[in-house]
Amino acid sequence: MGVGLLAAAATGAVVKAQTPVAPAVAGALSQSRVYTLDAMPVRKMANGGESRDVLRGTLTTGEVIGVHESTQPAGMEANTPNTIQHTEEVVVVAGMLAFEHDGKSEKAGPGSVIFVAPGTLHTVRNVGEGVAKYCVVQVGGDTRK
Repeated sequence: MGVGLLAAAATGAVVKAQTPVAPAVAGALSQSRVYTLDAMPVRKMANGGESRDVLRGTLTTGEVIGVHESTQPAGMEANTPNTIQHTEEVVVVAGMLAFEHDGKSEKAGPGSVIFVAPGTLHTVRNVGEGVAKYCVVQVGGDTRK
């Protein structure tokens, strides 16, 4: 079920809708809808990458979730490693990422899913030749509402 939710969230994050809707919302997530990526403000990252918040809120089952889509240009430094107190699933949409965690590095290409457990110090780094694009689904813990 987690992979199905992840795939649905990733697909919704990167597919354009026919009708534009408001950008990322916070609060109760109780109605089905499409979130149009082009309508969401772009946040520039220190390493030259970009990120767009897709949605953030609380499911009717009680879990707090957040979804964002990010890109990293080739040859740029990774974001600063950080430790999370929630679960993350990262779907690689394009490019090649190195998932650096627990003293090791694993490569993930298009279609790969990276699972980040709570308490993990980690980062992802673009190790490909083009832009890397990925969708992050955060669940529970310290995920901001």
